[in-house]
Amino acid sequence: MPPLTPPPDAHPRKPKFMVPAGAVDTHIHLFGPASQYPFHPDSKYVSQDILPDHAIALQDTLGLACSVVVSGGGYGRSYQHLADVLRRFPDRFRGVALLPEQVTREEIAMLDGLGVRGARFVSPQHGRHFPLLSSADLLSVVVEAGWHVQFYPHRTDLPDFKEQLLSLGTDIVLDHFAHIPAEGGIDQPAFRCLLDMLDSGRVWVKLSGPMRCTLEEPPYPSVTPLARALVRHAPERMVWGSDWPHVNMAGRTMPNDGDLLDLLRAWAPDEGARRKILVDNPAKLYRLAST
Repeated sequence: MPPLTPPPDAHPRKPKFMVPAGAVDTHIHLFGPASQYPFHPDSKYVSQDILPDHAIALQDTLGLACSVVVSGGGYGRSYQHLADVLRRFPDRFRGVALLPEQVTREEIAMLDGLGVRGARFVSPQHGRHFPLLSSADLLSVVVEAGWHVQFYPHRTDLPDFKEQLLSLGTDIVLDHFAHIPAEGGIDQPAFRCLLDMLDSGRVWVKLSGPMRCTLEEPPYPSVTPLARALVRHAPERMVWGSDWPHVNMAGRTMPNDGDLLDLLRAWAPDEGARRKILVDNPAKLYRLAST
């Protein structure tokens, strides 16, 4: 039995700044009910039920209008759980799916109608079974549908995928600061590669999951220079995500989600830039009605 991942902080604080109307959390995961949606046998973790109602309560506390549910590895390459969530709560969620290799165009059209806007892939270095390099047929269907490709690099390996990603002909969204190790700073080759990719005009970065880039305690100070450099470079293609409920944090401090959202004040001190990151950019990327 894989380990039970610790639960999120049950008492999220309200942010200290005025969150603009229409703000979006672009990266959360949901699980359960376990009786209906069992974890994949190869999952590295299991979780207590983290349900849509819990996520909507978090949205209301943080002042958010919508969240993007990203298929977690816990369900393997099944999109059924994600599809059911989107079917039940079309106004509060959009989705990014881990797809089976042989997904059909009809399935893609069905998921698009439910609010799925992208397909997720990960670096083989994460040790999972959703790699980019071996998925040419799947990628072609995703690109044909006009979806973006969401990719989770592993530490410094972004340059290994740069040319393939840019050749796909669709938008690319990189998870969690492209997983670049924060201790390497803004002059490390992987970060310079990221800035170069942003200059293509088709690459987006999630200012999400700072705890994935460092083992520091909150507020993850080594991540701040990376965040500020990214916001300066391309504020029109940054989005924010909480990474709630923060799986695989055993032995580490569980962040408070209000505090995570407050980090955006340090990362993007300009109110106009924060509005882009929280409202305008996700509205464009996920086809939401902008306020």
